[in-house]
Amino acid sequence: MDDKQILERITALVDEERELRARRQGGKAGSAEEATRLRELEGSLDQCWDLLRRRRAAREFGSDPNEVTSQSKPQVEGYLQ
Repeated sequence: MDDKQILERITALVDEERELRARRQGGKAGSAEEATRLRELEGSLDQCWDLLRRRRAAREFGSDPNEVTSQSKPQVEGYLQ
């Protein structure tokens, strides 16, 4: 996946996240499935942003960004813990 594809994926995930959040804020009770999907979206977004940052860092320091692989959700979400 190149940077453009990652950014397109981020855009699609953000659009879906906004739609789900708007439904919840619009007074429509969110289902358990929607809550689960929101958590999945948040994790996927974290992964995409992490991958994009690491690809950019690799490029900046002379490494091949195509060798950078996506980290697992638990690893990315555990960075601050």
